Amino acid sequence: MSADLLHAGLGWPIALAILAVSFVSSFITVAFGIGGGAVMLAVLATLLPAAAIIPVHGVVQLGSNVGRAALMAKHLHLPVVLPFGIGALIGVGLGGMFVVQLDAGVIQMGVGLFILWSILFPPPAIMQRSAGLAGGISSFLTMFFGGTGPFVAAFVKTQKLERMSFVGTHATLMTIQHLLKTLAFGFLGFAFAQWAGLIALLILFGFLGTVAGRHVLARIDEKRFALALSAILAVLALRLIYAGGIEIWNAQTAAGG
Repeated sequence: MSADLLHAGLGWPIALAILAVSFVSSFITVAFGIGGGAVMLAVLATLLPAAAIIPVHGVVQLGSNVGRAALMAKHLHLPVVLPFGIGALIGVGLGGMFVVQLDAGVIQMGVGLFILWSILFPPPAIMQRSAGLAGGISSFLTMFFGGTGPFVAAFVKTQKLERMSFVGTHATLMTIQHLLKTLAFGFLGFAFAQWAGLIALLILFGFLGTVAGRHVLARIDEKRFALALSAILAVLALRLIYAGGIEIWNAQTAAGG
C-alpha cells in the first residue's frame, strides 16, 4: 500500500493529526461515556472535504465502537439491542431517501434541545421503554448530522445502568447505527476505497485509545461518572444549539440578501 493511500492524499501532517485525535476521542468516550465522537466529527469537519465528512466519520466510529463493544461485551444490556436495531434500520432507510433535503441547522438545534431536555427533566415513559423509537430517530438524524452519539447516550442513560454497562450498551447500539449508515452511504455511491488506508489507521488508533480509556473507566466512581456524563452532554448540547442557530441565521441572511 503506497503512502498516498495511507494518508488519502491529505499529507502526513494532517493524517497524523487526525490519528492523534482518533486515539484521544476514543479515550474520552470510554473514560467518560460520551463525547469522543463529537470531537472526532469536529476535527474531520475542519480537515476533510465536505462530501467525505459524514461517511468517513461513520466508518471510523463503526470501527471504534466495534472495539469498545467487544471489550465491554459482558456488560451489555441485551433487551434494548434488537428493538434499537429495527428502529435504526428504518431510520437509516428513511434518512437515505431524504439525505440532501433537510436543513442542517434545524437538525443540530433539535438534537441539542433534546439532549438538554433529557438532562434537566425526567423523560416520558415511552423514551424509557422504546429502544426502537430511539434507534429510529437517532439513525434518521445521523444520515444528515453524523454525531448522534449524545442522542443515543441520552436514551441509554434512562436505563439507569452502572457505568460499565452504560459504555458497553452505548457502544453496541452505536455499532449497529454506524454499520447501517456505512452500508447506506455505500449504496448511495460514496467511494470508500480511496479512504480505506487512512480509515484503517484511524480505527487502529481508536482501538488503542479504547484500551487506554478502559483503565481509567474502571477507576471512576459511580457518582463522578454520572456528573461527568451529564456535564459533557450539556456542553455538547449547547454547542449543537449554538451551531444550529448560526447555521439558520446565515441561511436566512443569505436568502434575504
